[in-house]
Amino acid sequence: MRAVRVPTADDVLAARDVVATHLPPTPIVRGPLLGPNVVLKLETLQPTGSFKVRGALVAVAVAIDRDRDTPLVTASAGNHGLGVAFAATAYGAKATVVVPENASPVKLSALAQFDVTLLPKGLSYDEAEAYAIGLAEAGATFVSPYNDPDTIAGQGSVALELFEQVAELRTIVVPIGGGGLISGVALAATLKPGVRVIGVEAAASPAVRVAVQGGDLPIDVLPTLADGLAGNIETGSVTVDLVRRHVAEIVDVTEAEISDAIRFLAREHGLIVEGSGAVGVAALLHGKITADGRPMALLLTGRNIAPKVLAAVLTGAGP
Repeated sequence: MRAVRVPTADDVLAARDVVATHLPPTPIVRGPLLGPNVVLKLETLQPTGSFKVRGALVAVAVAIDRDRDTPLVTASAGNHGLGVAFAATAYGAKATVVVPENASPVKLSALAQFDVTLLPKGLSYDEAEAYAIGLAEAGATFVSPYNDPDTIAGQGSVALELFEQVAELRTIVVPIGGGGLISGVALAATLKPGVRVIGVEAAASPAVRVAVQGGDLPIDVLPTLADGLAGNIETGSVTVDLVRRHVAEIVDVTEAEISDAIRFLAREHGLIVEGSGAVGVAALLHGKITADGRPMALLLTGRNIAPKVLAAVLTGAGP
């Protein structure tokens, strides 16, 4: 089990400056059909198509400040790998991205455009992560997509933007994969008393909820449209206790509900959102959470969905 420092709200505040150097704040749009005072935070407009570039920028900046000569390695189903590739390019660092051999083709195609080493290993995120950690033990710096204080802090910067964009914000709805994003958002929320954080998992991959409730890992992970949320989590991940302490509630959504949300966002807002990014909308559409009239923000975390998958969902030929 790796020893990982637990981040604090002060880390999130410091990370904001790093993120702001490279990325403008992402916009919000109103979602009146989802409920009064509901807004959508468009992380789909990040240069890599996903929020994960935030945490990657901070983690890479800290790593090269500590030791520029040590190469970076990460594991990713796609979006975090894209973030690390973007950050490594921005800072002139060497990076290897280990991906599952069955990773999303659209994400692999995007990764291939960066000057990083792309290394397919295993048939799941869990196998790719184990291989990447092994490479780090042999002499590289592992940049976890979730179990890393700097990654978590960088992800939390999205909440600091929301505090400035939404007056009297009371609820933030956050997708959960390994828990890095929701941990950062929840830490930021400790700076704003009265803000609740609700997490949404794919029912096919509820690893964080199981861990928070004291259940046994690893779990069986089923196929899901929310491929960026799929997988188990590293033993001893700091995200588990952060979620347990600071997140008000975790709900899950089915594949059919995720499909409904993707269609809704395309039809009503003209937005392309991948399954992982649409789970919050799915939870609201299907009554897993309720808009109570007070300001609520849903994070739309990514747009990197394969064209064939998107076409199947929009035409009703998919899940």
